[in-house]
Amino acid sequence: MSMKNRHVLGEAVRHLILIILALYTLAPLLFLFVNAFKSNNEIIASPVALPEHWTLQYIKTAMEAINFGKALGLTFIITFFSILLLVIVSSFAAWAMVRSKTILSNIVFLCFTAAMLVPFQSLMYPLLSVFEKMGLKNVQGLILMYGGFGLSMSVFLYHGFIKSVPASLEEAAVLDGANLFQMFFKVVFPLLKGTTVTVIVLNGMWIWNDYLLPFLVIGNKTGSKTLTLELYFAKLTSGQYGNPWELIFPAVFVTIIPIIILYIFLQKYIVAGVSEGAVKM
Repeated sequence: MSMKNRHVLGEAVRHLILIILALYTLAPLLFLFVNAFKSNNEIIASPVALPEHWTLQYIKTAMEAINFGKALGLTFIITFFSILLLVIVSSFAAWAMVRSKTILSNIVFLCFTAAMLVPFQSLMYPLLSVFEKMGLKNVQGLILMYGGFGLSMSVFLYHGFIKSVPASLEEAAVLDGANLFQMFFKVVFPLLKGTTVTVIVLNGMWIWNDYLLPFLVIGNKTGSKTLTLELYFAKLTSGQYGNPWELIFPAVFVTIIPIIILYIFLQKYIVAGVSEGAVKM
């Protein structure tokens, strides 16, 4: 076999493997999409078959069952302000640690990175007890929790990339009369676009889809449920909305659509941002 034929065969094998992996990854989404348009009887009879009739009725019913509009708004507010808090605090903290160049800053950074290894379950009950005593078992407290738990990874990503930002840019800004905050937000922060998008997407997917923290902090409070909580409690009371499968599949489908759209538009920045933050350590 000639070298050219070997190259063509190797490329074909690689593409075949990638196609198989892509189908394996997309199969759950395709399964969810197909069954979101089917009745309970159709799902039970043949869960992998296409719907006999494509109708939006099941999706409409599911959106009513999970109070989609109100839950979507609350989930967006929690995700937006949690990410805003994470981006501002973690980027500024990472910049301060990089530019400090002291033993203390290195120790603080090591504490941030070590925090990524601490499981949430080990802190769950003490943290909830403290927040309850402070009157923060509400949406505001939930945002603070997300900001705290996402801080370690975000600082790690920002810290690695900020090391590659020339300090001479900041020195020039100081000579032009910029103060500390102007120097960071007008000179340094615009250079962190790739890492910032990565932090937004990774934390956004986690916060949007999270069930445990909203359940522990908000619980079954009337009018204060995220999409995942609405989905859970609607499932418990699914008898009043029809059979459970024709509620669960379309409800899950409409719940994940916003975060999928965000990921599709920002996916090209993710790999670049992770490599920028990790390789340049």
